[in-house]
Amino acid sequence: MKTVITDGFAVNPGDLSWEWLAQFGPYEVHDKLTDAEAPAAIGDAEVVFTNRVKIGPAVLGACPKLRYVSALGTGYDMIDVAACRARGIEVVNVPGYSTASVAQTAASLLLALAFDLPAYASMVREGHWTGIPGFHYETARFTELDGKTAGVYGCGAIGKRFAKICQAFGMRVLATRRSKTEGEEDGIRYVTPDELLRESDFVSFHCPLTDETRGMVDAAFIAKMKDGAAIVNTSRGAVLNEADVADALISGKLSGAGLDVLAKEPADPANPLLKAPNCIITPHCAWTSKEARTRLMGILEASLKSFAETGRGLNRVGV
Repeated sequence: MKTVITDGFAVNPGDLSWEWLAQFGPYEVHDKLTDAEAPAAIGDAEVVFTNRVKIGPAVLGACPKLRYVSALGTGYDMIDVAACRARGIEVVNVPGYSTASVAQTAASLLLALAFDLPAYASMVREGHWTGIPGFHYETARFTELDGKTAGVYGCGAIGKRFAKICQAFGMRVLATRRSKTEGEEDGIRYVTPDELLRESDFVSFHCPLTDETRGMVDAAFIAKMKDGAAIVNTSRGAVLNEADVADALISGKLSGAGLDVLAKEPADPANPLLKAPNCIITPHCAWTSKEARTRLMGILEASLKSFAETGRGLNRVGV
């Protein structure tokens, strides 16, 4: 089987190896193809791995030998699953490989919103110290998390891992998910979305991007939140109505936002969140720890091996 990786740099910038692909046949690794370049580059390949490149009509029409399409991660919105299935093409993704890393990133953003570490470090370099004249407590954020309420919006594997971290900080944890809005489990109290927004000091989003959640965090949504609450988003950028979130940060309705994802990536210079106060944005890096990417490689190999032996990959989507 010939394999093509359309945009491998994101997963492997050079610190890992693609050599495991050789057991399945010839392979080509492209650091980053554009959508326009992809059909010609994929050509007569039977297997393709994609991170951002769209696998839709343009590719499927030009590459009739394709039999297996894998996302290089959990999200697979760049793959036209229905069109692939109609052609008998196996479609898989890789869930679970970055659970610990994404939960850690969400917790890091939470901490950054509660404690302005760079500001305090700068004070020391500028000769300031607590307890002496000239130290201004009001110039840097420091909010004690113990006793505060964390709301976990979408409480799957990552959300539950994040909840455990919040509990270690002494926080009360509320959660909501489409299939569970009541009861208690592992110290997490499940509530309706409205109750979660009303009671939470921090709301962290761990929900998939669907027609229902796209643009969900808009002015009406934010109006239901506690005044001065903060948000964390490590799910998908398009869950937020970014203009409305920026307005809420400017007005003070939201006290802060910690975001690892944006609706358009890399960041559009015109994105209002780039200039919004108390908005921390990291470059969609939550999944990029070497440990997570090594785990990802192992799952990719196991899935392709399963397909080669049985005709079915692991973690099949669209079935």
